[in-house]
Amino acid sequence: MKWVLLGPILRLFFRPSIQGLEHIPESGGAILASNHLAVADSFFLPLMVPRRVTFLAKREYFTGKGIKGRFKRAFFGGLGQVPIDRSSAMAAQAALDTGVRLLKEGKLLGIYPEGTRSPDGRLYKGKTGVARMALEAGVPVVPVIMIGTDRANPIGSRMWRPHKIRIVVLPPLDFSRYEGLGGDRFIERSITDEIMYALMETSGQEYVDVYAAKLKDPQPAPAAAKPARKAA
Repeated sequence: MKWVLLGPILRLFFRPSIQGLEHIPESGGAILASNHLAVADSFFLPLMVPRRVTFLAKREYFTGKGIKGRFKRAFFGGLGQVPIDRSSAMAAQAALDTGVRLLKEGKLLGIYPEGTRSPDGRLYKGKTGVARMALEAGVPVVPVIMIGTDRANPIGSRMWRPHKIRIVVLPPLDFSRYEGLGGDRFIERSITDEIMYALMETSGQEYVDVYAAKLKDPQPAPAAAKPARKAA
């Protein structure tokens, strides 16, 4: 998608601003680790960052058929999104490998550590994939705060509502002290928690120590046991 047409419209109705651009490396691989309030996050972050931002997106965005399918492929491809399969553990590993490859190629990779949009505006527990990619690719992690996108693009809304959008970019987090420790789940959890703390501290969001996906797709409660019948 060309920002030539969409960019002016987004700027006119949402007056986006960004603070801390100097913290984003001008070249080389790096991870932009952002909170995730709305679908609109993936529009405004690449709009306001001068470098091209690449996202790992679910494969379904790219598999549609017909005119609509072609449009969606072009649209999400233009946004800098790369299709990945997230349907199994093996697919998740392939997605991590794709992220590491892109980072080693010098790409700027946008990641939402929560794994999905916040269902209620709070900040949820981060998944450790962001830490593994940072360690394996040897790149810094730049925390990013999105503000106002949930007001412009509320969950379930069909139309966006004009509302000012702010983006705050924090100083990079350097995890080179953990070099060679990728795959250690305690180290990866520690790194991920450090990233989430930086996001929480600046965004002011309430932190919830559970995965957001569990709230969106709760497991069914086990059926209650039937009372034993009394012997005659």
